[in-house]
Amino acid sequence: MKRQEPCKGCNDQYDVKISDAKMARLVEIASRSHPTVQDEEYERRLSICSACPGLQYGTTCRHCGCLVKVRAKLSESTCPFPYESQWA
Repeated sequence: MKRQEPCKGCNDQYDVKISDAKMARLVEIASRSHPTVQDEEYERRLSICSACPGLQYGTTCRHCGCLVKVRAKLSESTCPFPYESQWA
């Protein structure tokens, strides 16, 4: 049987973490071309995401693979938590 390579999250040679500066830039870029929520709603969504057991690396949703700070900023986005959005 052929040995499989470990995933990025399990392999120390890859850095899956995103710096705060890069994350802010990604949110800014996404905000240019899509409608966004007000800051109060953005903070509410981020608060819910930070308490979610599906948050990985402090940045990534394990349910959909998105960067939560980007997803939370966009007004058309919904929480991908299985069966029921946690943002509702």
